[in-house]
Amino acid sequence: MTTALTPLQSPFESVHLRGPFASLEPLTAAHAAEAREAVAEGEIWRQWTTDIPAPEAVEAEIERRLGLQRAGRMLPFTVRDAAGRFAGMTTFMEIDAANRRLEIGSTWYRPSVRRTALNTQAKRLLLGHAFDGLGCVAVEFRTHFFNHASRAAIARLGAKQDGILRNHRITKNGTLRDTVVFSILDTEWPTVRAHLQFQLDRPRET
Repeated sequence: MTTALTPLQSPFESVHLRGPFASLEPLTAAHAAEAREAVAEGEIWRQWTTDIPAPEAVEAEIERRLGLQRAGRMLPFTVRDAAGRFAGMTTFMEIDAANRRLEIGSTWYRPSVRRTALNTQAKRLLLGHAFDGLGCVAVEFRTHFFNHASRAAIARLGAKQDGILRNHRITKNGTLRDTVVFSILDTEWPTVRAHLQFQLDRPRET
């Protein structure tokens, strides 16, 4: 007999997630000043393969995310590094409670935390909450075809590529985006969790 799956319970409830290399807290309007300073680092909003707000658009972007949370479509987080500094933003999005699925996306980080343990830690925390806390059966990641760094980072997590959505979106510069879709299944999560924990436990250069 097949056991029927019940919908995700409280997928929009705000949570704090903490680890040695990163912590996630609910995004609020009070984070605007820190976010402006973070996006100004390296002028990262100029990247064309991802949607990062310019400093003057940070408040509007935060309100957009909070509006989607109020509408029951997103759970946005602030990401902080081990020292408590604002490092970026990420979200649970495209939340499908009935089918126990969601996407981790709308993620950006200040350049100085890239190639550190922060992203691995943040994804370990988010995936743990999605699978172990909420009971998801699948978690998706999506990125621009030409965002090769993002594609490599997602693959390093242990996600499998599902396919490419051709002419999926119109980007901010007016070009068409092919979207690469990855996912991790609940049956794969124990192995992925062990892989991520091994990465986090490795000795690091100081």
